[in-house]
Amino acid sequence: MASCDNGAMCGRFSQIKAQQDLEHYYGKSLGHPYRPNFNAAPSQTVPVVTAQGFEDMRWGLVPQWAQSDRVGYSMINARAETLTERRTFKQPFLSGQRCLVPATSFYEWHDKVPFAIHLKRRDLFSMAGLFVTRHDGDTELKTFTIITTAPNAVMRPIHDRMPVILARSEEQEWLSHDDPLDLVPLLDPYDADDMEAYEVGKAVGNIKNNYPELLTPIK
Repeated sequence: MASCDNGAMCGRFSQIKAQQDLEHYYGKSLGHPYRPNFNAAPSQTVPVVTAQGFEDMRWGLVPQWAQSDRVGYSMINARAETLTERRTFKQPFLSGQRCLVPATSFYEWHDKVPFAIHLKRRDLFSMAGLFVTRHDGDTELKTFTIITTAPNAVMRPIHDRMPVILARSEEQEWLSHDDPLDLVPLLDPYDADDMEAYEVGKAVGNIKNNYPELLTPIK
C-alpha cells in the first residue's frame, strides 16, 4: 500500500507526542523507546492501549479464521453500526478485546485532496479500537482495527465516515466496562465544535513519507 486518495475510508493518522507525554497521558509505560509517527498507515505496527497497558500491534484486524494475514488490509476499520452483527468484530467487542488508539490527528481525502483533522481543545486523543490475537503454531500476531461512525458537521463535506473519538472520561470505560452493550452510546460522532480540518500537501499519500511537514497547512 504505497499511496492513498479518495475512495473507501482511508486509514491514516498521526501520533506526534513525545514518549514521555504519551506515557503521562495514559499513566502507563511503553516499555521501549518510541518515535512519533507523522503518517501511521495500515500494516504498520503501532502502540495501542489495552486494559493491561501499552501493546504493539499491527493495524488491520486478522481474525483467527483467516487463511492469510493479508485480510487485514480490508479490516482496518469496523463500522460502529454493525459491531454486534459481523462475527469478525462481534467477538472481540463482546469479549473485552477493546483498545485505545492514541492519535494527535487523522487524515482523510476528498476529491484526492488530503485533509488533516484534529481537536481544538486536546492535542492527544484516543480512537476506539478492537484487537485480536491470532495464533499460528508458535507464532502470535496481534492486530487491531479502528471503529468508525457517521460523520459530524466538520467531516461531512470531506467523507461519509469518521473514527470514533472517545471523550477523556470515556477511555477507561471503553477498556474495562463489564457490559459491552452499555458502550454502544459511546460510538457516536465527536463534537464538531471541538474539531478542525485543514488541507495538507499530497506527500502524505505516500506511506514512505513520515516527517513533521506533512501536517503543514496548505494556505
